[in-house]
Amino acid sequence: MERTKVVFNNEKLHYSCELMRALAHPLRLKILKFIDSHDIINVNQIYQTLRIEQSVTSQHLKIMKMAGIVNAEKEGKFVNYSINYGLIDKANAAVNKFLRK
Repeated sequence: MERTKVVFNNEKLHYSCELMRALAHPLRLKILKFIDSHDIINVNQIYQTLRIEQSVTSQHLKIMKMAGIVNAEKEGKFVNYSINYGLIDKANAAVNKFLRK
């Protein structure tokens, strides 16, 4: 078997790890599904409907926002969240491509 040189772009590798970490948590997936069913929704509606503590909800949303999974727009005293579907599609395609090999 021929050996190939292992070379990674550290910045892209780090971001990929953060993205997958953000997507791999069951509660974050639950929050994403909830946002998906409403298109745009504020944090109060998320934690009240899903019965999650506000601080826990905010922490999970912060992780997803930092990974680029969700968009956040401040409207008055509320922050509305929506899904970055382009990024979700790319992540899904990358995972599926990896698993096919």
